[in-house]
Amino acid sequence: MRFGIRAICLVTLVGASGLFPFHTTVQAQKRIMGKVEFTTSSKDARTSGVWIDGEYVGYLGELKGSNTLKLLPGGHSIIVRQAGFFDFNKNVLVEPRAVVSVRVGMEKDSRFTYPDPKTSSEVRLDIQPSRAAVFLDDYYVGTVDEYYGVEHAMLVIPGKHRFKIALPGFKTFEAEVDLLPRQKFALRTDLMGGSINDADPVIRTETPKAKFSVTEESPVAQR
Repeated sequence: MRFGIRAICLVTLVGASGLFPFHTTVQAQKRIMGKVEFTTSSKDARTSGVWIDGEYVGYLGELKGSNTLKLLPGGHSIIVRQAGFFDFNKNVLVEPRAVVSVRVGMEKDSRFTYPDPKTSSEVRLDIQPSRAAVFLDDYYVGTVDEYYGVEHAMLVIPGKHRFKIALPGFKTFEAEVDLLPRQKFALRTDLMGGSINDADPVIRTETPKAKFSVTEESPVAQR
């Protein structure tokens, strides 16, 4: 009996000791990480999506306070995008324990075609988590929160469209719809939890840039 107890204790200690190097590495990284603070006076910029080194990390308005973006020292690529605007691109060098200030200005693309309110379809989203990113025909158009409720419907040009709702750590929800003029449509679901590896390519890799997405031939949604 003593031998059995001793063996269990030995296995437990060996397993626990294996965690020490990992814990030490994480703590060391936290001590040297720098911060990126975003500033903007534009409402459109605050709802725009942010990609760091090609991966979606959230929308601009939430990356502040306790959610301030923290990055390991080194060079990083920042892209901020929103349908109807040119992509905002900036490369930054993050120093250990330093703060990098990035002022984001979104420039409107004059080629963007807004849906006609008299004939457009209305799409409402009732999806959790509500901070998930919304893509229409693979172009970022905001977060679920922006299109929840009667007064916040998404206006969409009638016709066939593909919706994707994506967020790191969840499986992407996809739906193809064929909308009629003045049709009111709702998408309701809860995203299923998953691995970070389940993330859709629209949030893990470079997505088409907004300046190529806002032509009359490729209509996108607008609040």
